[in-house]
Amino acid sequence: MWFKNFIFYRFTGPFEFNETQLEEALQEHTYSPCGSQELSRYGWVTPAKELQDTLCHSVHGFHVVAAQKEEKILPPAVVKQIVDEKVELIEDEQARKVYRKERDQIKDEVIIDLLPRAFSRFQRTMALIAPQQGWIIVDASSHKRAEELLTHLRGSVGSLPVALPEVKQSPSAVMTSWLESGQGMPNGLTILDECELRDNLVESGVIRIKGQDLTDDEFTAHLEAGKRVVKLAVEWEEQLRFVLQEDLAIKRLKMTEQMQEKRDQDSQEDQLAQFDADIAMIGLELTRLIPVILEAFGGLTDE
Repeated sequence: MWFKNFIFYRFTGPFEFNETQLEEALQEHTYSPCGSQELSRYGWVTPAKELQDTLCHSVHGFHVVAAQKEEKILPPAVVKQIVDEKVELIEDEQARKVYRKERDQIKDEVIIDLLPRAFSRFQRTMALIAPQQGWIIVDASSHKRAEELLTHLRGSVGSLPVALPEVKQSPSAVMTSWLESGQGMPNGLTILDECELRDNLVESGVIRIKGQDLTDDEFTAHLEAGKRVVKLAVEWEEQLRFVLQEDLAIKRLKMTEQMQEKRDQDSQEDQLAQFDADIAMIGLELTRLIPVILEAFGGLTDE
């Protein structure tokens, strides 16, 4: 297993659940399939099939949990078509106008009728809890998806004192200065050949650059014109490659070939043993990386 993206939160208070206590808390909020009249369901599932019904798995002080979301798929175009047909029939048969309130009621009835026949879409989200280091790391590409997991975790354990980290310097301004001056990069971080620029004056003014030398004149002309960096591809210590965003979210996280080769050399035949090894590797690497990212932008505001 490997995280593809991640959003990290820091503990603002102690997290006092051990593996057994966390398992018991999660068991009260497990996933179960949608009922015939339900649009969605959300609940905890096992982080790996080898764990069977276990919901919390701990390795070297890291707790791994997984949540599953089920959503019924009702194409808006289909719902609208059926509602339009019913409205037209009423207006023709009863020679009267169907107004918004009645139309909304008809729409609700149509949805209730379609739900038992709707297909389901499933979305699984993993999270790594690192209480000793003070972080929760969610494998999510959007804050909405990450917050869904945290909200469910908060409801399961009763209290979850976490917050998005706030840094002293603007990540966008700092990343822009890295490219303008070629200086100030933290030790271990190397700029790659991809970034996204945004115009401060024009909201839709976005330039995406990939596979280009970010130090050549054509690129620096965009910076001189006042555009700022909002996403930047970097490599860290020849171990990880990722896109760093101005909101500190990490996208497209990948191992370098060097790190992948080491993982392959240390691979385990037993699937659960390999899962444990991956958790340990992810936990150790990401909890080393996060302080580097924060320090690059001046550190946390309350430090």
